[in-house]
Amino acid sequence: MTTLRADGSPHSTVVWIDAENGDVLVNTARGRAKERHLLGDPRVSVLTLDAADAHRWLLVEGRATLEDEGAGEHIDALALRYQGPDTRRISEDGPQRVIARIRVERVEHEGLDEPLGPDESIKK
Repeated sequence: MTTLRADGSPHSTVVWIDAENGDVLVNTARGRAKERHLLGDPRVSVLTLDAADAHRWLLVEGRATLEDEGAGEHIDALALRYQGPDTRRISEDGPQRVIARIRVERVEHEGLDEPLGPDESIKK
């Protein structure tokens, strides 16, 4: 995920992603760089690669809004998906969680059979 710092320079980090109703969801903690950057400039991009074929990738660009509701449950669901059933509840670790909901404005890809439409899941 790439956000923009106050000086306009990019800041990229590895994140867990989710999708809902055509939006890409990312979870972070209040006060972290991603949240601070999105409060200043909501433009964001997310790039995902196929682990088996780096020439198969999907890039989405858009603008993010921040949502507190359900953020704790969301990070726990992401942890379960990415780390498996024995994972701890990240929501209990301390900082308040927040969901960055990215409204997709642009999609680029390579190696996909066909472009994703607005009604198709990003999680394909």
